[in-house]
Amino acid sequence: MSTSVAQYPDLAGRGVLITGGGSGIGAALTTAFAAQGARVAFIDIAVEESRALAEALSATSQHPVHFIEADLSDVAAAQGAVNEAAERLGRLDVLVNNAARDDRHDLETVTDSYWDENLAVNLKPVFFAAQAAVPHMRAQGGGAIVNFSSIAFMLNMGELPAYATAKAGILGLTKSLAGRLGPDNIRVNAILPGMIVTERQRRLWLTDQSIAAMIERQCLKRMLVAEDLAGPTLFLASSASAAMTAQWIIVDGGIL
Repeated sequence: MSTSVAQYPDLAGRGVLITGGGSGIGAALTTAFAAQGARVAFIDIAVEESRALAEALSATSQHPVHFIEADLSDVAAAQGAVNEAAERLGRLDVLVNNAARDDRHDLETVTDSYWDENLAVNLKPVFFAAQAAVPHMRAQGGGAIVNFSSIAFMLNMGELPAYATAKAGILGLTKSLAGRLGPDNIRVNAILPGMIVTERQRRLWLTDQSIAAMIERQCLKRMLVAEDLAGPTLFLASSASAAMTAQWIIVDGGIL
């Protein structure tokens, strides 16, 4: 179950780019921004489902929704995709760094190359996408960056050390970017989801038993779904949070 989303009139017509926007949480964010009347583009590597999402939303939204295929671990490709998005949208006001891969990995089997590959997906693109987006935001007189972290690194989860490192690092990066970009009227905040039940999570990691166990730990006794991240993201992207930067919001149903 998810709650209805408030309308933020200032988002109408704004240029919004979402990384990993083709499925799961990203698709919920892409859908939510399109429903606000924003000009939306998203980057993903899953071509078939991303094209289907862009076509479906374009048929019902005020503006076309643009899918841009790119491997975010390739810095040149990632930054090229950001610039392409800005060109297609005609402006870039909001960047949502959502893309991630929470593969489980054992301490003893992590190699040097695996560590680098993991952070190349889960941490490095957050910086380099922001770096490419900033000139476009400056041209608009400001903007908002929303970085997706996770509560995973706070739960002592031993089965994903590289992922946990990346998600903790995103909070440090959020603080640093906020300090650097504040004078440009660019706000930088983060969201830390708890256990969000998506199709991918169910397929790879979650069982009915593990979901029930997490709900038992939550204050809110219901399953959290991708749409539960839409409201907080829209809030941080909009002028409703105009005085907020270098902050983060935890959306976990009350685990922490």
